[in-house]
Amino acid sequence: MLKVIEKKRAYEDIVRQIRKLIEKGKLKRGDQLPVERELSEAFRVSRSTVREAILNLETMGFVQRRQGDGTYVIASTEEALIRPLASALFHEKDDIIEIFSIRKMIEPEVAQLASENRTVEEVDELEDILKEQKEEVENGKNPIHTDSEFHHLLARMAKNRILERLLITLVDLLSKTREKYLQTDERKQQSLHGHYEILAAVKKGNGKAARKAMERHLESVEQAVFNKGKGGGNEILFSFGKGNHRKDEKVGLMR
Repeated sequence: MLKVIEKKRAYEDIVRQIRKLIEKGKLKRGDQLPVERELSEAFRVSRSTVREAILNLETMGFVQRRQGDGTYVIASTEEALIRPLASALFHEKDDIIEIFSIRKMIEPEVAQLASENRTVEEVDELEDILKEQKEEVENGKNPIHTDSEFHHLLARMAKNRILERLLITLVDLLSKTREKYLQTDERKQQSLHGHYEILAAVKKGNGKAARKAMERHLESVEQAVFNKGKGGGNEILFSFGKGNHRKDEKVGLMR
């Protein structure tokens, strides 16, 4: 499946080849990549080139390096095709609060559609994701990936490809807000509770209840992440600088 590549900007060719394998479904979510030495031999490049390629793939959200366990694919075929859409629709300079507001408009509708169009297999898959998330929370881990999987699956269950693509794009763009929201044990439990409320409504096929449960879940995230203050303002904690020279400042944003 892998081809020998040119040495010049070799890591970019490695990235393209692995992305194509994910897009075509030859590499699936959960698959482990060959070890660094094997990739180096297959591509006939140095290990440092392989490391640079893996780092790029990880930054893009396609793979995850697990210390002492190797590198795993974390993006599905659908996600691999959708991510380029994100860069076309949104930019880093866009106001993160505005992006979250769009998510608040879309995701309650997605939850309602998911409850109305669910299948038994999809509900079982939702339950499995929440079981894994519960284990992560109980073990003190950050459940950011299972959190994403839960919302991605709901988008797929809505049976509307446009909504699915748009929502997955928004959820991925807001990954940093989820990281901040899931920092404390209390918030992890709160998120898990919100997901179980959504699951219960979806399982019953109660569209209105699923919509309301999603609205409550997103409101709790918004209050925690954007720290709504008095007078309709918001504060977000931004970090400036690197390493020991990092400086945290609160920036007030009026709405």
